[in-house]
Amino acid sequence: MDLSLRVKLRVTGTDRERFLNGQLSNDVRKATKTRTIEACILNAKGKLNAHVFVAVQGESYILDADPELRESLQPRLERYIIADDVQVADESDRLSMFHLLGGTPPALPNECNVRSTIRFAEAGCDIWAQATRREDLLRELSQQSTFYHADRAEVFRIEKGIPRWGRELTEEIIPVEANLEGRAIDYEKGCYIGQEVISRMKMSGQTNKRLCGLAAETGSPLIPGMKLFPMGEEKKDVGWITSATHSERFGKEIALGFVKRGFNRTKTQLHAIMPGNPAAGVPVEIVDLPFD
Repeated sequence: MDLSLRVKLRVTGTDRERFLNGQLSNDVRKATKTRTIEACILNAKGKLNAHVFVAVQGESYILDADPELRESLQPRLERYIIADDVQVADESDRLSMFHLLGGTPPALPNECNVRSTIRFAEAGCDIWAQATRREDLLRELSQQSTFYHADRAEVFRIEKGIPRWGRELTEEIIPVEANLEGRAIDYEKGCYIGQEVISRMKMSGQTNKRLCGLAAETGSPLIPGMKLFPMGEEKKDVGWITSATHSERFGKEIALGFVKRGFNRTKTQLHAIMPGNPAAGVPVEIVDLPFD
C-alpha cells in the first residue's frame, strides 16, 4: 500500500522524548529504529486530536498521520512547547512511505528504511524513502508484491475492523470506544493530556459506545450515516454506521459503526436506516472484529 500522502512530522530536540510522552497515549520509548508504535493525541476530555504512528530516525521521532490532519497536527503539538528544547518540522513532501503486509521485506536499496509495523491487525512493515524515489520504489515493489490501490485497501481496512481518521476516528471519540486500548494506550506510562479520562474508563470497565462490526442480513448495501435501531423499535437510535463496503471475500455487505452500551453485544440484531428514508432499512447483525 502506498501511504506517501500521510502527514509526516519530524520531532527533534533534547527534550523530544519527555515532551512526546506528555502528549501521546503510548510510551514513545517503545519505538525503535526497526519498530513503529501506534498512539493517540488527546484533549483534556480524553477525546481524539489525532491518531498517529511513531518511528525513530537518528536523533528524532517521526510521527505519521492521516492526510486530513496536515493543517492541525503540527499546531496541536507546538501549542504545548513551553520551555522545551523541541522542534516540529513538516516533512510530508520530503518522505515517501509504503506498507507491506506480511512476509519478509524484499531486497531494497540501501537508502530505504524498513520498520516492523502493525497497521492492519497483522504483521507488516513500513518502507520509508525520500520522495524523489517514490515512483521507482513503487514500480519495484509492484513487481514483487500485489499492490493494493486505495479502493481495495479501504475494503481490506473495513474487513480488519481498523478505524480510520474522519470515519471512525473524530474529535468526538475516545480511543477506548474505537477499540484502540490494546494497541495505542500504555496504562503504565507517566501522565499525558487526557490520561485521567482514559484511566477512569479502564477502572469502570464501561464505555458509552463501542466500535462494532455489522453484517447485513440481506444483499442491500449499507451506507455511512445510517442510524441503527433495535428491531421493531424505531423511535430512538442506538448507533450509526461510519464505514461500509461489499466484501467479495465474505460475500456480503459489511460495515463498521458505533453502537451504544446495552445494544452492542455480538449477534445482536439491529435495523440500519438512512435518515429520512425509513422504507429503505436493512437488517444487520453485530459480529466480532475482524470479520471472518
